[in-house]
Amino acid sequence: MNANPYLFYNGQCEEAFRFYADCTGGELLAVMPYADAPPDDAGDPAWKDKIMHACLRIGDSLLMASDAPPGRQSPMGGFSVSLQIDDPAEAERCFEALSAGGEVRMPIGETFWAQRFGMFVDRFGVPWMINCTKSM
Repeated sequence: MNANPYLFYNGQCEEAFRFYADCTGGELLAVMPYADAPPDDAGDPAWKDKIMHACLRIGDSLLMASDAPPGRQSPMGGFSVSLQIDDPAEAERCFEALSAGGEVRMPIGETFWAQRFGMFVDRFGVPWMINCTKSM
């Protein structure tokens, strides 16, 4: 059994997932626009180029998303996408790349539990945590 975050964007899903893939070295497994849906399920023709489903593999995890239909998207909050990274230099690199253009809420640095930990909201409105735990 797996639990995978599923995010809903306001029209920027494809841009966000391509950005995340570049920043993390992840692999885009799916980027399916609404235009690929059967005609009865395609919805608003103006929305045809928006994303009905996207899937990104980051390490052994999957991050999934879509563009919410008009009027159904709400601000993201109450969660964070958390990346667990073993190497402090890689944690810093990912933090800097993913937080570019966003809002840093806790700069990346050493804590009592982590070699590196930081929090931010990316330029697409998604909250993130980067964590590189200390060796026990």
